[in-house]
Order: sequence, then C-alpha cells, then structure tokens
Amino acid sequence: MNISLVILLIGIGLVAGIASGLFGIGGGILIIPALVYLAGFTQHQATGTSLAILLPPVGLAAVFEYYRHGSVDIKSGLIVAAALFVGGGIGAVLANHISGPHLKLSFGIFVLCLGAYMVFTSLIEPSKI
Repeated sequence: MNISLVILLIGIGLVAGIASGLFGIGGGILIIPALVYLAGFTQHQATGTSLAILLPPVGLAAVFEYYRHGSVDIKSGLIVAAALFVGGGIGAVLANHISGPHLKLSFGIFVLCLGAYMVFTSLIEPSKI
C-alpha cells in the first residue's frame, strides 16, 4: 500500500464520516463508489471493505453525540441493529452469487431510484423540506 493510496483512503473516510454525521449516510452512498472509482476496488471488495469500515466507528462518535442531545431511540436502534445483522448476512450471501457488473448495476439502480424518490417527494411536499 503506497502513501497516495493511504491519503486517498483517509480522504474517503473523512468525507464519509462528515456525511455520516450530517445525513446518516456514508457506506453505500459514498464509500463504495469512492473505493470502486477512485481506489480501483472491485464492487465486491468495496462492499465488503465498506462493511468492515463502518462496523466500529459509526457506533461511537456520531451516535454518542446524537445520544447526548436525546436523539437516539435505543430500543428501536437495537431492534433495527439485530435485523440489520441478519439482513447483512443474507445480503452478503446474495451479493457473492451475483457477478461484479450485475452487482454494480443493481447498486446504481438502487441509488438512482432512492434519489429520484427523494427529489419527487420533496417537490410534491415542499412544506416538509
């Protein structure tokens, strides 16, 4: 691993960390595309690495800050975390049975649909923005 890759990875982590703290996103939306398009990872490597990256830090600094301000529902969080644990395993099994190009296409369609939905609902209900 050379120094330029280390610097790139630090940059990816900082941007994803800021976005995670601001919007609750980072892994799928920022880290995976950055690892694929900037760092040259395969789609499978990027997905697996993103999961490894997010495991410890997301549960520490950002969650603690939101908890300090009374914005964390612990019971709901534990329920979703347990389901996420199971779903993450199922998703990983499925992803490893899909070719890299098809996984990348599926991811792109997912992000595109999510973005279109968010834009559409913001336009039809501007008072909720």
